[in-house]
Amino acid sequence: MSLTRLLDKAATGGRLTFEEGVRLYERADLHELGSAAHARRMQLFPSGVVTYVVDTTINYTNICNVHCTFCAFFRPEKHKEGYTMSHDQVLARVKHAADLGATQIMIQGGVNPELRLGWFERLFSRVRGEFPGVDIHSLSVSEVIGLAQVECLPTREILARLKDAGMKSLPGAGAEILVERVRKRISARKVKPDRWLGVMREAQLLGMPTTATMMFGSIETPEERIEHMQVLRELQDETGGFTAFIPWYYVPWRTPLRGKEASGLEYLRVLAISRLYLDNFPHLQASWLTPGLKMGQLALFYGCDDMGGTIIEERVVHDAGSTNEATRKQLEEIVAGAGFTPVVRDTYWNLRDGAALAS
Repeated sequence: MSLTRLLDKAATGGRLTFEEGVRLYERADLHELGSAAHARRMQLFPSGVVTYVVDTTINYTNICNVHCTFCAFFRPEKHKEGYTMSHDQVLARVKHAADLGATQIMIQGGVNPELRLGWFERLFSRVRGEFPGVDIHSLSVSEVIGLAQVECLPTREILARLKDAGMKSLPGAGAEILVERVRKRISARKVKPDRWLGVMREAQLLGMPTTATMMFGSIETPEERIEHMQVLRELQDETGGFTAFIPWYYVPWRTPLRGKEASGLEYLRVLAISRLYLDNFPHLQASWLTPGLKMGQLALFYGCDDMGGTIIEERVVHDAGSTNEATRKQLEEIVAGAGFTPVVRDTYWNLRDGAALAS
């Protein structure tokens, strides 16, 4: 099949095989690939609405026993620069975000073996009780597995107890590239791909929506990027539990792994093939935190229908060397400047002011 026919097939919702996905990613003209992705996005959401959420990320501890080479944020146990916030410190940050209109709270940190399950249960119960208007979209698969190891409990029980305490959904953090060769090179102590997918499956079957991410630009090949999308697509076929896909590129400047930052053109190519290959994912998010708002605006023409969050506070990507920030006003100006209508959503894509995603 010609590249033109492949693009037409994908633009109308046809499922790409692995080989077709690799071929389009490697050989299709970038603007033609983007045009197909945008056509598909507009078929799914013809109203012209672009969503975003008012949120914050509270990095409650930087102590971590996983030691990923791409991370500039973590500190090993007993390090003089290590920290863990108290519950009151976390709650003060939640209050600050809630006062600014935040409805989504991401509480994420390192895998700190000194923190037990009860610590999180008490924290989430307090957040739920004191700030009922925010959704706890928090932790990561790595943190959940870390708790399971400390408590000698199945991850499903850890998730169930966290849900009972108030955690409503699980972010896709920690996936990186779901290929074993890559994991061994950049995060050898981290969860294996099958285990990451297994915890996601458990969360989804417990009624907890999740997102999926991909950190690209370290050492992976184009084929491995498509392989990452393939295993996500297979799980989505099974459960339908993913709400969105969020690809973001690795920031190398202050990390042990180092390397070269991905280009803007590479970022747009990844977004476009994501929209076309992940035919069963409803939303594709422009992760503007690493490439900046102007690239985030371009992303709206390469398959994205969501601008992510305002991210009132965040340290992990910032410590790696990214300094991008945005206010609600700036996000809305970027979206409106591209000809779309910005609308605030919550974690589950419920829209404010009665806006509709589809006409």
